[in-house]
Amino acid sequence: VQLVESGGGLVQPGGSLRLSCATSGFAFSVSAMSWARQAPGKGVEWVSTILSTGVTTYASSVKGRFTISRDIAKNTLYLNLSSLKPEDTAVYYCRFGSSRGQGTQVTVSA
Repeated sequence: VQLVESGGGLVQPGGSLRLSCATSGFAFSVSAMSWARQAPGKGVEWVSTILSTGVTTYASSVKGRFTISRDIAKNTLYLNLSSLKPEDTAVYYCRFGSSRGQGTQVTVSA
């Protein structure tokens, strides 16, 4: 299993980013995938999940602002972040089962 996140960066409050997670080594099209994040000094927080059926769920803290999606042909998971807040600052990870990538840093600051 390989998960490689990208797309993080520094963005102003209210801005947007699109995170990507390139995957390999497992059957992406029939797998549930998730995004999680870890802010400085805090534990890991679940952000969103997309099931193999395409059904999506979100943490209340991001619902309405973040959108999870996938491109099965590219074996890639996405997370669109909008209306970003300073409290969204964290390392964002994609997850498959107990596996996760190295993460991508998102910093929201003026």
